[in-house]
Amino acid sequence: MPIRIPDDLPAAGILKSENIFTISESRASHQHIRPLRVLILNLMPKKIETETQLMRLLSNTPLQVDVELVRVDARASRNTPQEHLDKFYGDFDRVKKQKWDGFIITGAPLGKIPFEDVYYWDKFKEIVDWSHHNVTSTLFLCWAAQAALNHLFDIKRETRDQKLSGIYKHTTYNHHHPLVRGFDDQFWAPLSRFADFNSKTIKANSDLTIFADDSDAGVYLAASPDCRQVFISGHPEYDANTLSNEYLRDLDEGLNPDLPANYYPDDDENQIPRAKWRSHGNLLYSNWLNYCVYQVTPYDLNELK
Repeated sequence: MPIRIPDDLPAAGILKSENIFTISESRASHQHIRPLRVLILNLMPKKIETETQLMRLLSNTPLQVDVELVRVDARASRNTPQEHLDKFYGDFDRVKKQKWDGFIITGAPLGKIPFEDVYYWDKFKEIVDWSHHNVTSTLFLCWAAQAALNHLFDIKRETRDQKLSGIYKHTTYNHHHPLVRGFDDQFWAPLSRFADFNSKTIKANSDLTIFADDSDAGVYLAASPDCRQVFISGHPEYDANTLSNEYLRDLDEGLNPDLPANYYPDDDENQIPRAKWRSHGNLLYSNWLNYCVYQVTPYDLNELK
């Protein structure tokens, strides 16, 4: 089944060129099934790139998914045309009276900024609290995962001196759980963060189940017992060249970044990097949509508590 997106969203043409099954809003309106309603709060600066990456993963299931994009407010963006934001992004206050099957909150380039100094911190906390009663399952990515852990469990911020960037091999735990069904014992995933996701700290301060981690990089995947909150400390949605673009950007800004680990062939930044995490990323999103959302969400979303 397809992912349903606005007819003229830029991602639609990109996904069509990749032979990814999408369906226009006009065509979907004539189908007599209820699609899953998934809300995306996109906090990344390059919103078109991020929304396309996420929709690529959401489309890889037999379920029809109705995606809506939302922002915290109507501030202008330096990296996304204002007309795109005004046309495709609604404000959170407009959708908060509705119920949703799934919710994705992206990362944000706020690695070393204290939470209380983030201009939308109060709004972020409001949204996290709202999601607990109005969404079947929420997926927190990277910065959003760290921020939500702080708000929900008072887990203090831990940051690294040097940015953790690259592809890391994680070990899978609790193989019997549907969220990691089909996972290999170890898998690669992209990381790009200053945050430290310490497994001992998370175990001591929350009731979350840890499903994957790396001895150097820390926890990668964790979830609440009912999977209404799922935390991913990396970026399974990243394209093959995303980390390279970030590395070159940081070089241009004089930040002296480390070369992304396990990323460039022979650690040569002049060689073209190859993605070795796509199968894991697709499986993770497919499992989340199927087992954490579709299998448990009520047909009538008004019944959601």
